[in-house]
Amino acid sequence: MSGDIALDAVARIDALLPQTQCTRCGYPACLAYAEAIAGEAAPINQCPPGGARTIDALARLTGRPAVPLNPANGSEGPSRVAFIDESRCIGCARCLPPCPVDAIVGAAKFLHTVLAERCTGCELCVAPCPVDCIEMRGRGPHTGSGVPLQEPTADLNRARYAAHRNREQRHVARRQGELAAKKADAALRGSAPRAAAAPRVLK
Repeated sequence: MSGDIALDAVARIDALLPQTQCTRCGYPACLAYAEAIAGEAAPINQCPPGGARTIDALARLTGRPAVPLNPANGSEGPSRVAFIDESRCIGCARCLPPCPVDAIVGAAKFLHTVLAERCTGCELCVAPCPVDCIEMRGRGPHTGSGVPLQEPTADLNRARYAAHRNREQRHVARRQGELAAKKADAALRGSAPRAAAAPRVLK
């Protein structure tokens, strides 16, 4: 398989995935799973959010048999969103970094809330919470409008994940630059000649 054909295969497979970036497939993101499928390093039945519909689509695209979802990766179910009980939130901010689409608003020592219309239902924010104030709920009347919340499209999820990753990379690059500058400054200070100590005068 040539490079261009391989890239095209990955793109077509990735386009069929729901882009929840939930990692339940065993890969860090949907694109990584698409690459593994294209390289025949992973089966097509490891995406619980996509469920049977995605498996069928992947089977038609790849020519592989449509097999049931692997229970080791989870179970198929209705789309859900994260909900933060603000009365219990302690503002630790541990739920912010795991969110792949920046759907949680908050800062350290402040209450957090979920932008339900952006949430992919990945559940990655649940485990880091030290006070168990995050739960998953169906996309329904709990949003306040009484109308079931529309699930974000795969294209929106993909774009928001890309923005999240770009922001992370900028932050890492900035931190590395700051650390490099501090090390250079420390090295410069260490190599600078020290002034000779004044002779002690005995009395």
